[in-house]
Amino acid sequence: MEKTLDTKVFDNLEKLQVVLSEKYQIQAKIEDVPKQLGAQEELLARLKKEYIEKNSKYEALKEKVDGLKTELEEAVRLREEGEKGMDNISTHREYEALEKQISEAGEKEGGLRKELDKEEKNLAELDEAIKADESWIKSQEKDLNEARASLDKETGSLKKELASLEKKEANIGANIDSEIKYKFERIIQRNNEGIVNVKNGVCGGCHMILPAQFANEVREENEILFCPYCSRILRWQESKDGEEETYYTIDTAGSLADLDDDDLLDDNDDDDDIIEGNDGAEKDDDLLDDEEEIEDSDEEESEE
Repeated sequence: MEKTLDTKVFDNLEKLQVVLSEKYQIQAKIEDVPKQLGAQEELLARLKKEYIEKNSKYEALKEKVDGLKTELEEAVRLREEGEKGMDNISTHREYEALEKQISEAGEKEGGLRKELDKEEKNLAELDEAIKADESWIKSQEKDLNEARASLDKETGSLKKELASLEKKEANIGANIDSEIKYKFERIIQRNNEGIVNVKNGVCGGCHMILPAQFANEVREENEILFCPYCSRILRWQESKDGEEETYYTIDTAGSLADLDDDDLLDDNDDDDDIIEGNDGAEKDDDLLDDEEEIEDSDEEESEE
């Protein structure tokens, strides 16, 4: 049967397949560009959050240190006043009062100095950590800005390639039926391969054996046909010289008409045997019934 489908249709589909495959790969790269910066942006955001928390903690600790310094100054003042007052006491009661003041102020001074030393040390360590974070944040911001600039440049290049491919797609697609093109694009998006060869009745995409009549229709190439299993467009591939090719026709596909009359007669003979056997069994039962009736009548006569 003469082919009615122009082979240029398949050629255009194969060209479109190459263009679409490259197009979708570039689109995927462009979509992935922001994801490449995700880890760096997340790290920078976490550093800034920790930096703010440390600053808050630093301010609170600094306020506490300033308070301890004020308390220490007051304790020192009370101790020194008591010590100076010792030179001017005139009674034992005044002595006891000043001695108590000096003792309590001295104890408080000692405790405050110890606590102040500890908190000042914590404050110094926190200050160093904050400075280190500031340096690290600046470094990360620099790296992130450089990465953004590099990716923006790469994205610009990819977009130029994409525009070129879309132009090619439009030129090739103008020679393809719009509905076929739409289906073909969806297939390429899923499988990266939208048109495959059929060889010996097997789909080259999913490797499933096609129904015989359908494979023959693919070979005839009267219309665009899609694989019933993977939805790819099918194109027949002739076997090379020396290779055995399987070609199905309606006559060789097999049907009920291919059964021999002798086979049907043999089957009927078997059925007849079964029927005869059943009839024979029924006849034997009738004979038994007749014999039983004769015996019963003989017994009745003898009793009389």
